[in-house]
Amino acid sequence: MKPFRLPVRIAAAALAGLVAMTGIAGAQGRGLPIIRDTELENLLRDYARPLFRAAGVGGSQTNVIIVNDRGFNAFVANGRRMFINAGAILDSRTPNELIGVMAHETGHIAGGHLARLREAVERAQVIAAIGMILGAGAIAAGAVGGRGASGVAEAAPGAIMAGPHIAMRSLLSYQRGEEAAADRAAITYLNATGQSARGMVETFRRLQNMSMFEARRADPYAISHPIPADRIAVIEPLAKASPHYGKADPPALVMRHNLARAKLAGFLERQDAITRRYPPSDNSLPARYARAIQMFRFGDRNRASALADELIRAQPNNAYFHEIKGQILLETGQPRAAIGPLRRAVALAPNAGLIRIMLGHALISAGSPADLDPAIRELRLALQREPEAADGYRHLAVAYGRKNDRGQADLAAAYAALHSGDVNTARGLARRAQASLPAGSPGWAQAQDIVNERPPRRN
Repeated sequence: MKPFRLPVRIAAAALAGLVAMTGIAGAQGRGLPIIRDTELENLLRDYARPLFRAAGVGGSQTNVIIVNDRGFNAFVANGRRMFINAGAILDSRTPNELIGVMAHETGHIAGGHLARLREAVERAQVIAAIGMILGAGAIAAGAVGGRGASGVAEAAPGAIMAGPHIAMRSLLSYQRGEEAAADRAAITYLNATGQSARGMVETFRRLQNMSMFEARRADPYAISHPIPADRIAVIEPLAKASPHYGKADPPALVMRHNLARAKLAGFLERQDAITRRYPPSDNSLPARYARAIQMFRFGDRNRASALADELIRAQPNNAYFHEIKGQILLETGQPRAAIGPLRRAVALAPNAGLIRIMLGHALISAGSPADLDPAIRELRLALQREPEAADGYRHLAVAYGRKNDRGQADLAAAYAALHSGDVNTARGLARRAQASLPAGSPGWAQAQDIVNERPPRRN
């Protein structure tokens, strides 16, 4: 009889679901439905900046990314990327509630929890492998010794399963500990920045109410997070001990928060859901914002444009109201009319690369050769801020193509393909660009960098 071998990769596969649950799998954002919007991103950066400073994890390498997912969730990846679900923004009734979520995730970043969790996963995989190998050895011993060998053969299947079971429980226990540590760190950062932890407590209380039935049936040793009731019992006394517990969010920040929620609702929710959230009787600025976007998506687009004008009259210096006006006009086939509102939006928010890309698109779509150079200028400025924005490169390729500048058009198209993840197409376009660009020129050298790119390895 051949010796019985159990590859370690089988033990690793037994934990695959758990690894995915920890957020390691796919945490780079590849394949995740990401939302890009200047207004939302600026708001989240303003929420995150003091927390990062308090935690000592600030700097340009720490990013906050919005995921198009309706679930109330947030997670970190690579220790420097915080992902916030759109659902967490929509369901956070106050800035403080969302800031509490972000403070918790900042605790994970500052604690290096993702790197340590990877190590814990590797240890768990070893535990699982050892348990399965020992179980397999017992099967082999039973096969050699016969069924009467002290019942070894009968007990061995349970031994095989015990390894992954023990490993999973060990890893879940470790993860619950990290979650509790992040909760405590969040309280520290909120205190250090003069903010209340009331929002954290209220968020956990709402989650407790939502999961009350499941929590009664859950095995507390088989879940990755402490149950909400336990978390509340720990953090509520700490939160209430802070002199900032009763501190309210500034009214201007509340308005920004509610406008961001209205924007998300207008673009993501069904028409009936938007109407329930913002009934016709609600004439607040957020309600009118959501209604303008709702009309744009589902109803009378002329009415949407008029509603955008009302928003601008209410807040003439709100860049994002001019942006939505320009977007409505651009996407309803009126690019020439869109240029003015988008230029005003850029003037009010000069660092907003995404709005500049929209302005460049409008200038190109207006169809006049005189608009091509201004479009190229806007797009190049935008891409300095948004160097991975594939759409910006696509519009730039169109502009250069209309100017019959084949080398720059192919180079821009190569960058568009590269940042869309199509490395092979990018390399082909870069080689074609080099045929039109002077050898050794900056554009030629940029094309060579793309030629030297290699497609990512597939496991």
